Amino acid sequence: MVACPLCNKQVKESLINEHIDDGCKSHILEQSGTPASQKTHSFFSTPAARRIPPSTSKNGTLASASHPPSATHPVERQKTSPSSTKRPFGSIEDGAPAAPANGANLPESPPVAPKRTKLSLLHKVAPLAERMRPTSLDDVCGQEIVGPKGLLRGMIESGRIPSMVLWGGPGTGKTTIARLIANTSGARFVEINSTSTGVAEVKKIFAEAFKELQLTGRTTIVFCDEIHRFSKAQQDVFLGPVEAGQVTLIAATTENPSFKVISALLSRCRTFTLAKLTKDDLVQILERALAMENCDSPLLDKEMLRYFADFADGDARTALNLLELAINLSKNPSTTAEDIKQHLTKTLVYDRAGDQHYDNISALHKSIRGSDPHAALYYLGRMLKSGEDPLYIARRLIVVASEDVGLADNTMLSLATATYTACQQIGMPECRINLAHCVSALCLAPKSTRSYRGIANVMAALDEPGIAGLPIPVHLRNAPTRLMKEMGYGAEYKYNPDYVDGKVNQEYLPEKLRGRIFLEDSDFGSKVDEDLEDVLLPEIED
Repeated sequence: MVACPLCNKQVKESLINEHIDDGCKSHILEQSGTPASQKTHSFFSTPAARRIPPSTSKNGTLASASHPPSATHPVERQKTSPSSTKRPFGSIEDGAPAAPANGANLPESPPVAPKRTKLSLLHKVAPLAERMRPTSLDDVCGQEIVGPKGLLRGMIESGRIPSMVLWGGPGTGKTTIARLIANTSGARFVEINSTSTGVAEVKKIFAEAFKELQLTGRTTIVFCDEIHRFSKAQQDVFLGPVEAGQVTLIAATTENPSFKVISALLSRCRTFTLAKLTKDDLVQILERALAMENCDSPLLDKEMLRYFADFADGDARTALNLLELAINLSKNPSTTAEDIKQHLTKTLVYDRAGDQHYDNISALHKSIRGSDPHAALYYLGRMLKSGEDPLYIARRLIVVASEDVGLADNTMLSLATATYTACQQIGMPECRINLAHCVSALCLAPKSTRSYRGIANVMAALDEPGIAGLPIPVHLRNAPTRLMKEMGYGAEYKYNPDYVDGKVNQEYLPEKLRGRIFLEDSDFGSKVDEDLEDVLLPEIED
């Protein structure tokens, strides 16, 4: 059965079109589930109500003629003797006091407490982070896109909600914003998670959304959390319904959508980046939670809340979980502020397969290139503390030794390869010392990018048309057979060791490239940093 969008009466799904065409008069299902049209004796008149003669029940009382025995009006059957104080079976609604069957005046029974709904029970047992979800866009902290002048806020208020991808770290409000968008728009809201939802279930949701749109004109918002966990083949399922407008997709991801979401789906969605929450934002959220929990413990002062915010590292969910733990600990009179801090643990936010992996190794490499050993050692320790593979770091250091130090100190390449061997043979935690040795030496070593820029110049030249296939000069060609020797391969080649200081007048590049310079003379480029000039000029004038 479905509800008619015009009269809101129950009609069989297969007869909904006929019901609407008939002005909402036919095929209406009554409470018993039988169409009203089937109960009429003719097309032109309604039969009189069937009268049932009074009958005597087992206990001698008369059954009311106006309420015949039926599915909708069952006859009350006395289950106990008339003197019993038990209520009749199935005659009193839940929560209402039962009247005695014989009409006797009995003492007034205490009121029955109303039943608790599942929603209230779930809200009671839910963690603090779930109970603290904002109920309006005005309560969302730290995200300007849903602020009073935010781009997404303007789209929501104008009723133009596009399919979108919300990209941000954990605890930045992706799920909250998606639910608030659905509540504000009044659309049907379906929430799925890629870790527990299969393609078959997603297709079923799309079919139901299409049927809902046809029957009632109501749109459906599908919120897909962690969409990056769907494979690229599974993400293809979203393309058709999203492009046709059957559903409005709101996808959330903590990974870079440029790498984790297929380009075809990205082109059909707007990507919104959620900012990492600041310490002040987290403190504001924690203060609001304390007020809601009616907690006035002196241990949970402003300083402790800022301590939680530092630990949370921009994650509101983590901050609220820490506060919930602290509230429980503060109920013990012997608990001190130091006890609360000792019970709180925090692991570094680091994903070995995500952006943190690449961002940290990039920061390490650039710190070495900038000859800053303090920053380089910090990023090294941060990766090792988070469980990064030391061999991965050692491989990158071998590249740094040639790319950035290069010809300025050729021994660094040998040190880097030796460091890789040491990491293989020793492993963590001792090999962290070998890595720190190599990182420090690379930072302090002179830098030269001549060889790195030289090979880059060659690669750029090979992209030019006709350069990659230039014929090699005949005197440089190999002549392993007599035929090749007869053709003159290598005939005019001058063997350098046979000459004084190995110097000969001989061309090595193809004729079209003669005179082309690939390995430059300088170790660095020719650009001048304007910011560096601003710092140095006052010192020169003094």
